[in-house]
Amino acid sequence: MLRTHTCGELRIGDVGEEVTLSGWVQRVRNKGGLVWVDLRDRYGVTQLIFEEGSSDQALLEKAASLGREFVIQAAGEVIERTSKNNKIPTGDIEVKTTALKVLNAAKVPPFVIEDETDGGEDLRMKYRYLDLRRRVVREKLQLRHRMMQETRKFMDGLDFMEVETPVLIKSTPEGARDFLVPSRINEGEFYALPQSPQTFKQLLMVSGFDRYFQIVKCFRDEDLRADRQPEFTQIDCEMSFVEQEDILTTFEGLVRHLFSTVKKVELGEVERMTFADAMKYYGNDKPDLRFDMKFVELNDVAQNKGFKIFDEAELVVGIAAPGAASYTRKQVDALTEWVKRPQIGAKGLVYVKCNDDGTFKSSVDKFYSQEDLKAWADKMNAQPGDLILVLSGDQNATRKQLSELRLKMGSDLGLRDKNTFKPLWVLDFPLLEWDEDTKRFHAMHHPFTSPKQEDIPLLENDPGAVRANAYDLVINGVEIGGGSIRIHDRDTQKTMFKHLGFSDEEAQAQFGFLMEAFEYGAPPHGGIAFGFDRLCAIFGGSDSIRDYIAFPKNNSGRDVMIDSPSAIADEQLKELSIQLALKK
Repeated sequence: MLRTHTCGELRIGDVGEEVTLSGWVQRVRNKGGLVWVDLRDRYGVTQLIFEEGSSDQALLEKAASLGREFVIQAAGEVIERTSKNNKIPTGDIEVKTTALKVLNAAKVPPFVIEDETDGGEDLRMKYRYLDLRRRVVREKLQLRHRMMQETRKFMDGLDFMEVETPVLIKSTPEGARDFLVPSRINEGEFYALPQSPQTFKQLLMVSGFDRYFQIVKCFRDEDLRADRQPEFTQIDCEMSFVEQEDILTTFEGLVRHLFSTVKKVELGEVERMTFADAMKYYGNDKPDLRFDMKFVELNDVAQNKGFKIFDEAELVVGIAAPGAASYTRKQVDALTEWVKRPQIGAKGLVYVKCNDDGTFKSSVDKFYSQEDLKAWADKMNAQPGDLILVLSGDQNATRKQLSELRLKMGSDLGLRDKNTFKPLWVLDFPLLEWDEDTKRFHAMHHPFTSPKQEDIPLLENDPGAVRANAYDLVINGVEIGGGSIRIHDRDTQKTMFKHLGFSDEEAQAQFGFLMEAFEYGAPPHGGIAFGFDRLCAIFGGSDSIRDYIAFPKNNSGRDVMIDSPSAIADEQLKELSIQLALKK
């Protein structure tokens, strides 16, 4: 070994010991006859000291000539620092260096490799291997590692078996776009990279494996944002001989274990809410429960008062923002402009200030009396000092708009504390959703989700009303996991394919292997998959998943460090029989 200790482990008890350290030069401070070098490795920083009289002149000059990010080996005696640094664990000591060897020189890095850096995101992604030297980035990946190990420990303790499933699979028409891989041997045919191991984990249940999990890479060719990457990681799980309650209990246990062991946080009650109630009271299927502001419908107290906008609306609905009656007219006008942006799409915003003296001031005083506005406040349980915000229009669009406004108000009022965690199970999703473009139903989760037994008769006449045996786990307004009890018999699966618009021939071509497997004794089974990158970001208090991935892609799906994706040589294209791309 080129070192006896790491740069993060020496303490006051090591004073007098002869040590050898290796690492990267973070900083050099030259005071003429005195040179300090901060030496960094993955474990921390240790200060080296070179002093005139104690060190020979050549050694002193060599230390002074070191540049940032030089890789060096230093040997010497651990001594107590006269000027201690309580900001680092090694701050009580330094190494009085007697030997110094440059293992590798380095160019001046393109940005400062410190917690606070001068490098923009694009530059840091181009030199990601340098960005990973920064402590704040490294700690995020250390968090990811810890969560992986604790996940495996928990799952192994419950007799789950980790099984690797194929990466080169068959393309299917449901879900997001597949990444395709041409086959050289089978000319004109393609593999797909898996969006999830869904069918394979079901086949493992047919195989009698009973409890499966995998920390697995998945791929989706979709538009990117802060919490999406073209390749991402799932904790993928499946169990046999279970009902929905068994899944919820088991994987609520996993999440509690991760919070307890990694975050040292004991989760409170994990609430449960139906999809219908989530949409009614929060306007989306992943509500943030760190704050209240539930939706209240006002049709019965706000319509038929001569205010045409409300009278003609399908829905009049509002929220009460606590303590926000102090908002100025300028602030309220800014909120109005915010909801009118194309991304939100509202036509306007009505407000009511609940004054401390029990009176009300609104933007619709012309149409509503104090008694009318008091009826609004009573229905919304709004208190003096609160600000009522009301939107109206088409039911579905209005709920989505108010959901965005609710989240904005939660942020503006400081109610979305990243150190508070509110988990929630959302249950009873619709089995199918109508797609206006294709004029047919699509599976809301995937085509293998089982319908609620009592809703099966509705499949023929009212398929949109059928509820699924499906569930999502939401934390702080972020969906971190979702799954379902699966269909496990051929006839029900065939019926499901029919309602999704598959002909018998198409269903057989795409999923015949699965339906045939069901004929050989498939047990009742169900499972869940957690978005591991998102879960890491929540634990780390971040909005973006990128820093929790060692080598992420940018918003265009590019790896700017290795310049990928890239063009392919003509010879490779010929081998793959890709003539169209070759001509282009």
